[in-house]
Amino acid sequence: MVLNIILLAIFLAVAVAGFFWRRVANAHYAADPTKHNKRLRMFALILTVFGAYLAATRVIQIVFGKHESEDMSAFSPWADRLNLFGFDVSATVAWSWVIIAVLVVLALVARLTILRKPSNYPKGAQNAVEAVVEIAMKYAGSNVHGEGEMLGCYIFSVAALLVGCAVLELFGIRTPASDVTFTLGLGIISFVLINVYGIKKKGVAGRLKSLAEPTPIVFPIKVITDFAVPVSLAARLFGNMLGGMIIMDLLYSALGNNAVGIPSVLGLYFNVFHPLLQAFIFVTLSLTFIKEAVE
Repeated sequence: MVLNIILLAIFLAVAVAGFFWRRVANAHYAADPTKHNKRLRMFALILTVFGAYLAATRVIQIVFGKHESEDMSAFSPWADRLNLFGFDVSATVAWSWVIIAVLVVLALVARLTILRKPSNYPKGAQNAVEAVVEIAMKYAGSNVHGEGEMLGCYIFSVAALLVGCAVLELFGIRTPASDVTFTLGLGIISFVLINVYGIKKKGVAGRLKSLAEPTPIVFPIKVITDFAVPVSLAARLFGNMLGGMIIMDLLYSALGNNAVGIPSVLGLYFNVFHPLLQAFIFVTLSLTFIKEAVE
């Protein structure tokens, strides 16, 4: 406790010194706007922010006590197991059910309120909903011509599911997308759609014939490649999502009581932008494979 108080006083002194140095540097820069004075202003700002940050971490430690770093050696790539009504299920599977239930409820609410009496001249919430749906349809149609309506529904559903996974991760809950069984399920659905649309466009014989082009010698190679698609999609999504989660856990473990502000900033990437980017890549790759199957 005594050491923390002493460190708090030192860090506050550093922050205050940096603050007044910044004021003096601003005055010098206003009188003589040279690169040297500009650098002094920047150094003063860094000193102020650094001192204030360290002081904040000491205050947290004094108030809440020391936070022990997590033991990352016990980390497992497999999610915890839960016993639900006598069934042994993965925690990520259970949370995926929660996300699906929330999405279903939101869809019903939107249907019974916003879209209960749709107008031919949409505005407000109806206009926003139609704009999102139109973006999904146009994107699917631009990748697979003539199939935008049905595939738009699929990519919108997958995107909404993965966005729900990202929201869970913001609350410190392990995202279902970091479980290979979840991502493999999405990969298998995409694999089925690839072949369904290929057969729909060319027929069974035409689909098999396309696998033997330009020469029958490549047929077994293309068959293996085709069956590798769901594994590739699943492994890519799983690896990226698990990697982002591990990086954030390592950051919290390394910083301990100093995990103030920095994890929040990095979380904007690893817990928000990164999952959304992976959702975009997954649906884009799925549409690309479907396009190849129908061409």
